[in-house]
Amino acid sequence: MKYVILLYSNPASRAVWAAADPAGMQDALAAYAELERELTASGELVAAESLADGGVRLHALTPTDGPFAEAKEVLAGFFLVDCASMERAVEIAGRIPEAADGSVEVRPVRDLSGGAAAWS
Repeated sequence: MKYVILLYSNPASRAVWAAADPAGMQDALAAYAELERELTASGELVAAESLADGGVRLHALTPTDGPFAEAKEVLAGFFLVDCASMERAVEIAGRIPEAADGSVEVRPVRDLSGGAAAWS
């Protein structure tokens, strides 16, 4: 089953990244790279991306340019994994460095290949 692991940053997690020395930053980035290598090797990684600041949010079909200052948490990236269970997806999410200082959400991906029955 597929799960999306959403990585959110918040003021505290952004402060940690801003205060990190180059070695600390390299360690965090190495942890992401190692996790991606392991998930690729196991066949569980579908996609992983870091998201840039800004963007456009559609609200009532009216585009609004970001960043969206009213939000305390900002979606910063995601992993899309295909693994055996929610427990495994949560285990993977717990290894993401952002989980320590930010917020990580794990959600099952709805399979819409079955048509309307998938919404029930």
